[in-house]
Amino acid sequence: MNFSAKSEYGVRLMVELGRHDSGEPLALKAISEAEGLPLPYLEHVVADLKRAGLVTATRGAHGGYRLARPAADIAMDEVVLALEGSIAPMECFDNLPTERVACSHEDDSGRACSTRLLWMRVQGGVIRALQGTTLEELVEFSFRHEREGAAAPA
Repeated sequence: MNFSAKSEYGVRLMVELGRHDSGEPLALKAISEAEGLPLPYLEHVVADLKRAGLVTATRGAHGGYRLARPAADIAMDEVVLALEGSIAPMECFDNLPTERVACSHEDDSGRACSTRLLWMRVQGGVIRALQGTTLEELVEFSFRHEREGAAAPA
């Protein structure tokens, strides 16, 4: 299962905001430079995150973005859903108004899709993994990785 670059960039943006959670807003340009991500694309990503209530914006010369809630209170399923719209392991899965995902082949010749059980389990596993991972964990992981990299002999 592949997530789009939008999700990757959005998660990286959120981690960078979590790393700099000093209360001061962080400029999108600083995030772009720190992560090596294209600024114009980040502008679209951060707009989706703002609409979802995950980040807040401050205008002005010293403006930028900050997390709307503590990193410990942000599960990664919220981030991915804000950016992807849904989490479906196969193109044949359709979004229903109830936010439940079902296979579109269900009505084929009066029989259920033979692989539906597998894809439902895959989808459930991905959703549980995202729900069980907080932004705080990713921030801590990035700090730990940074420290280990700095401690390695050159």
